[in-house]
Amino acid sequence: SPQVQPFLPQWLAEPRRVQKRIRDNLCPLRDVPGIHPRLLRKLQMNGIDSFFPVQAEVIPAILQSAAHGYLLGRAGYRPRDICVSAPTGSGKTLSFVIPIVQVLLDRVVCHVRALAVLPTKELAQQVSKVFNIYTDGTGLKVVLITGQKSFAKEQEMLVQKKVTGYCSLADIVVATPGRLTDHINQTPGFSLAQLRFLIVDEADRMIDDMHQNCLNQIVKAAFQGENHSGSSMLFQRTKPGPLTAASSCSPQIPLQKLLFSATLTQDPEKLQQLDLFQPRLFTSVYSEKNRDGTETEQNTSNKYTLPERLSQCYVPCDLNSKPLILLYFMLKMRYTRVLCFTNSREASHRLFLLVQAFGGVTVAEFSSRLTPNERKRTMKEFEQGKIQLLISTDATARGIDVKGVNYVINYDAPQFIRTYVHRVGRTARAGEAGVAFSLVLRIQERRFLRMLRDAGIQDIQKHPVKGNSLKPLVQQYEGALCKLEKTVK
Repeated sequence: SPQVQPFLPQWLAEPRRVQKRIRDNLCPLRDVPGIHPRLLRKLQMNGIDSFFPVQAEVIPAILQSAAHGYLLGRAGYRPRDICVSAPTGSGKTLSFVIPIVQVLLDRVVCHVRALAVLPTKELAQQVSKVFNIYTDGTGLKVVLITGQKSFAKEQEMLVQKKVTGYCSLADIVVATPGRLTDHINQTPGFSLAQLRFLIVDEADRMIDDMHQNCLNQIVKAAFQGENHSGSSMLFQRTKPGPLTAASSCSPQIPLQKLLFSATLTQDPEKLQQLDLFQPRLFTSVYSEKNRDGTETEQNTSNKYTLPERLSQCYVPCDLNSKPLILLYFMLKMRYTRVLCFTNSREASHRLFLLVQAFGGVTVAEFSSRLTPNERKRTMKEFEQGKIQLLISTDATARGIDVKGVNYVINYDAPQFIRTYVHRVGRTARAGEAGVAFSLVLRIQERRFLRMLRDAGIQDIQKHPVKGNSLKPLVQQYEGALCKLEKTVK
């Protein structure tokens, strides 16, 4: 029977297309209109002289939505929400940091006007770091709340109690969901009543998980009047519509949602939950034009774009040969800066101990076992090339911008296409080249290839590793196993 095509709302069906090929479509800074000279200088000081395609499209769109100051939408209408679906490493962070800092440059009173919510501490840190670079010297205050400091300490960073009441110490808050929800519910004087921008990064993950509740709480807090908790009257912060004499009595700040993801869901029901207002979708996820100008048949299943200079391979293997194949890549092929994924914290830890026991490879693990400081240090040493192999779980590595990953190895084949996209997207970032290997058990092979094929990913090569190449490693490997059993006992 013919498949029933879900009905897509127009904004999803007709998105604004962003060029995929980053390198060929860089846009010089001066070609993007309306950026404040101060920010242009900052960008250049940070070695940025051109924007990636996503940035060149999205920055002007956000700036334009606040062209009449952030207190009003255009012509008194509420600004449209913005969704951006673009591959990992295509520059999404800067595309919201620059316009938001610019829009807030001339604010007079400090209130929380921008809130960025990210699923993990690492991502939140990364985003707040970028915000800090561009707010430096502007008087705008960025506060990071991820639970790395005590709750009381975070409260002190967010609000100050004065005789006249509470005042905000943050213009821009970057947070993880759990901690943010706690502050909304338990921190006196922490108000989102003046919130202008809500950025949800890694949006699909924020919709999928328990985080939906967090988003509801943010919106509720944003639409609550200052001192009237819960009176339903005040939930109408800005009903979209023209300015009338009545509505301009109490000017209300529009709240604009900016959603970013490498794998933005196309599921209208899920997006419905986000209650978006006349959203615009920017995407680099689409079919290419052929040389003769015709479009390749747009396959609806082709939802994911992978970095352009990524080579993908899979290695059919059996369970016992997996560790040997990894050691072969490291010791015989001399791969460096390898990011290796397993499906669990336990598997990561065990593989780490095994490689360590084998010797000859500088290896580290990157998991929720480590304290945030240890993770930071590990990351730095990996980026400096002191660590050749970093073994990680998905939770830790999602969205993380690791400089110069040459190889991603899926030691455990991912079970979901989204996991695959995010893992392999840790390499070949910002237009660089990279290689991804997946070690696939023979019983998984058909399902794995079908999963990729269904997602429109066709260019994966079979890359068998011959048993003979592994033989020289076997004796030392068995020694390492014995050593490991002893330590574990």
